[in-house]
Amino acid sequence: MVYLDRIYTRSGDGGDTSLGDGTRVAKTHPRIVAFGAVDELNTVIGLVRTAPPPVDLDQPLATIQNDLFDLGADLCLPDAGTAALRVTAAQVDALEQHIDRINELLSPLTSFVLPGGTSLAAGLHHARAVCRRAEIEVLKLAEIEPVSSPVREYLNRLSDLLFVMARAGNDDEATWTPGGAAGDEVD
Repeated sequence: MVYLDRIYTRSGDGGDTSLGDGTRVAKTHPRIVAFGAVDELNTVIGLVRTAPPPVDLDQPLATIQNDLFDLGADLCLPDAGTAALRVTAAQVDALEQHIDRINELLSPLTSFVLPGGTSLAAGLHHARAVCRRAEIEVLKLAEIEPVSSPVREYLNRLSDLLFVMARAGNDDEATWTPGGAAGDEVD
């Protein structure tokens, strides 16, 4: 467990911070940017959960929030071989099971979905977009330093899950009409 008796340390005032192994790096280092994006994603999911969503969506979201802390811990330790908390294939598999369960209840897509609809769906679409950005930041990191496959897979599947959850959370789904809706005029 983590024990914090002080919130501020002043050790980061110069623009650097510590990784989980004690290594000091710039706060702009791709590893810090990557787990910062994951932290933002977790915050957006927390905001979505204040609605609250139906239990069949909220329960997986609660697990995902915990998983994202695991993912942040994984990213916080640069040596992918270190025996530490790591995202696992089982966590990725759990996301796939949720995707399949929810998607089988949805009608097939005939066009791209416009983000919005209910406040729940809009919040889940927002979380999906933040998840895609977090995935990109992790992939940028993976270009220069090792990142475990389950971390990359988890974020990829999570954005898919957030998408199907957003679809499930909509009463009336709006879809993209290429070139705009018929009769729309642009000034």
